[in-house]
Amino acid sequence: MSSKEPQRSAPKRILIVEDNELNMKLLNDVLEAYGYDVIKTASGAAVLELARQHGPDLILIDIQLPDISGLEAVRQLKGHAQTKAIPVIAGDERRALDSGCDGYIAKPIMLREFLLTVEDFLGRGPAKG
Repeated sequence: MSSKEPQRSAPKRILIVEDNELNMKLLNDVLEAYGYDVIKTASGAAVLELARQHGPDLILIDIQLPDISGLEAVRQLKGHAQTKAIPVIAGDERRALDSGCDGYIAKPIMLREFLLTVEDFLGRGPAKG
């Protein structure tokens, strides 16, 4: 390999926190198809540890989770030095922004708007495909 070849940057990593299997599959499949590295959980209680362990570039979180609320998980993330700078996007606009999320995605998910929001928070241009 020549030293003049451009180096590929590692794919951006996204942590999805979603308890609805269909929503999880949709988000996972779309993000992987666009070249993102995806980590998944249905547990709000696991978010802080997963974020600390994997250092995602972005977290997509559902507000209503079976164990602890997504809003409580966001408060934990934003209150921890290692995870407070990770952008977090949730589903309910007012509640998401009030809880410390950096953005929101309305449900039902509209694919184009979803991808534009993800790309905006990750600081890269539109996905090529």
